[in-house]
Amino acid sequence: MKTDIHPEYAAVVFRDLASGATFLTRSTVSSDKTIELDGETYPVIDVEISSESHPFYTGKQRIMDSAGRVEKFNQRFKSFGK
Repeated sequence: MKTDIHPEYAAVVFRDLASGATFLTRSTVSSDKTIELDGETYPVIDVEISSESHPFYTGKQRIMDSAGRVEKFNQRFKSFGK
């Protein structure tokens, strides 16, 4: 590998702003903000949504009634172009 061209790969905390959950992982992302976690100080990256707050992963996903939407569309445009 070439030297001095690779980003630093270090421990980073990702914090979900919606649920407040934190994930400690390794990444090349850097941040000026820090957080104290388990007695260590890590850079923190705030994310809007993660698996802790996404409706698909939490089971709160709404199912769209696509059959009803298709019928509404057909009803609305049944006389179009005649």
